[in-house]
Amino acid sequence: MTTATTPAAIRHYLQFADLSADEYTYLFDRMAIIKKKFKTYEKHQPLVDRTLAMIFEKASTRTRVSFEAGMYQLGGSVVHLTTGDSQLGRAEPIEDSAKVISRMVDIVMIRTYEQTKIDNFAAHSRVPVINGLTNEFHPCQILADIFTYIEHRGSIQGKTVAWVGDGNNMANTWLQAAEILGFTVHVSTPSGYEVDQSIAGIRSGDSYKVFKDPMEACRGADLVTTDVWTSMGYEAENEARRKAFADWCVDEDMMRVAQPGALFMHCLPAHRGEEVQAEVIDGPQSVVWDEAENRLHAQKALMEFLLLGKL
Repeated sequence: MTTATTPAAIRHYLQFADLSADEYTYLFDRMAIIKKKFKTYEKHQPLVDRTLAMIFEKASTRTRVSFEAGMYQLGGSVVHLTTGDSQLGRAEPIEDSAKVISRMVDIVMIRTYEQTKIDNFAAHSRVPVINGLTNEFHPCQILADIFTYIEHRGSIQGKTVAWVGDGNNMANTWLQAAEILGFTVHVSTPSGYEVDQSIAGIRSGDSYKVFKDPMEACRGADLVTTDVWTSMGYEAENEARRKAFADWCVDEDMMRVAQPGALFMHCLPAHRGEEVQAEVIDGPQSVVWDEAENRLHAQKALMEFLLLGKL
């Protein structure tokens, strides 16, 4: 006679606030272990026979390569879907797609437009769903960014991150991370492009400060970070944004007023001479290539955790 066991509750990763500080501590430790195995060619395949479905409504380089390579390295397999080769771009309701796809795979990553779409998919999924990017949030990127900071400088707790540029999905996610992990974000955006606290979903303003002058936002910062001026889906606003953001290019002067050991990050792709000077992104304080690589290790640790729990 066998004893029935209660299946573990499904965990989704739709925004940074979906995990606790303790769970992030565990994940950052796992990332370091998984990265070390990767660097020493030590096989690590806890997800043999597991399948990841990747659904792209927005194009991607880093998200696709990191998730696809990561799942294969963990021993699993990958199904790649776009709106052009599935019913997602046609008339099938998102709820029906979620019910069907989640019966055939073990985990789903979605890169799409509105957060409501991925929330709706997850509500009807039988397996974990990961946000690969939405208009409102980009949690996997900030997961990798913070791991990169920890690798180079140790704990981010009590530190200051300067966000210079658009109050976009990256900015929203940095604010969530600051509230959970105990650091401060200095936010500087042009007028009309501010962070919407209600979208970010943070409970108070204690973990961030707003600056009209980007130079002042960078003063004393431990990390300076930015993003393109025009995110995917907002291309029609490109010319207006170029004019509005002209003073929000991260340059050597901004890096000079930050802490002497301050790092520079950018989630890429970058436009040198627009949101960042070439001398900064290609300079000695830049860790953008480590940051990009760490998407792989962060997402491997995340998929392992969502499917297997703490090991």
